[in-house]
Parts: sequence; C-alpha cells; structure tokens
Amino acid sequence: MPEIRPISDLRNKANEISEFCRESREPVYITKNGAGDMVVMSIETFERMDALIQLYAKLAATEEEIARGGEGEDFFQVAKELRNNVHGI
Repeated sequence: MPEIRPISDLRNKANEISEFCRESREPVYITKNGAGDMVVMSIETFERMDALIQLYAKLAATEEEIARGGEGEDFFQVAKELRNNVHGI
C-alpha cells in the first residue's frame, strides 16, 4: 500500500519521510488540498528508476534497429554494462 502524506508533513516530519524512503526504498506520495501533488523518494531509488528507464529506451531503440534489418551488439557485453548501470556494480 502506498505511503500517502499531506504536504504539511514535508515541513513538520521531513526527517521521518526521508528515513522511510531510504529504509523502504519506496516513494512517499504527497497531497495538497486532498489531491496528489508530488512524489518524494530516496536518491538511490530515483537513480535505479532512471537506469531502468534508460534500459527500456535502449531496448526500444534496439528493437527498432533490428526491425529495420540492423545488426546488434554482443548480448553478453551489453547485458553486463546494463546490469552495472542498474545495480551500481
């Protein structure tokens, strides 16, 4: 179940929100006047999510290239590089 907090908690309980994000690796959804306003997450979670988005973009570009008859790269080398980006190894 998502963690949902009012915007006043950013001011009054920022440390608690920060700790929750780091420990749970989950975002906190912030509401303003009862409606969704923003999402707060740890930098680690953001970087992991960003790496996955980049991975999906590369996969989509590669699929498009293959559909046009292009030759791909060595799978194992590319997988190793992507794994390093996603897991920070």
